[in-house]
Amino acid sequence: MRGIDIDVVYKDIKHLHIGVYPPAGRVRVAAPTRFDDDSIRLAVVQRLPWIRRQRSKLQGAERQSTREMVTGESHYVWGVRKRLKVVERPGRGHVELDGDRVALYVASEATVEQRRRYLERWYREQLRAEIPALIDKWEERLGVVVPTWTIRKMKTKWGSCNRETRSVWFNLELAKKHPDCLEYIVVHELTHYFERGHGARFAALMDANLPDWRMRRDELNGAPLAEEEWDA
Repeated sequence: MRGIDIDVVYKDIKHLHIGVYPPAGRVRVAAPTRFDDDSIRLAVVQRLPWIRRQRSKLQGAERQSTREMVTGESHYVWGVRKRLKVVERPGRGHVELDGDRVALYVASEATVEQRRRYLERWYREQLRAEIPALIDKWEERLGVVVPTWTIRKMKTKWGSCNRETRSVWFNLELAKKHPDCLEYIVVHELTHYFERGHGARFAALMDANLPDWRMRRDELNGAPLAEEEWDA
């Protein structure tokens, strides 16, 4: 399509899926192997209004500048913007909250990448402290069991679920978003235990179990994006 970059991949799936990804709104089409070019082109044309809306949202979204890990720059913790305070001192680096600041204690010779890793490790700890209670809650409500879950740095998804193993992955970036967003992702991924796609049945299940899920989804997707270039 004119002015829109579209990547097409063929997969052993039943239904065609169209996604629009940050930062620039690149369009990715996952198509069943039985689809030909004309079928894919027709599907994209039919979804053009939606695609353009999604691209407009992404291109107009607030985006963090590259984090240099210095005192005074802003970082998000559970949806709240906080200022970083870097304290240089001997010993092992660590992070802790100090009122409206995130205090990063590091050796004076620590590199930017080392400082970033300390903060990422702290974000991971925040998620590990919150996810188990949410999984317990929704396992009971949905009558399911989550055998394993993992926190990962992911470029295009807030969460992912393997229906065969029932393993669930959560994006490390969720520690920066409002807690309601994390619960939405938990319910979203566990709902895939019952429905693979995101069609009418999936939406109906989400409506029944988490009536305000659309609002939470919009809050999550409307939050400031990290500075990274996201790829599928």
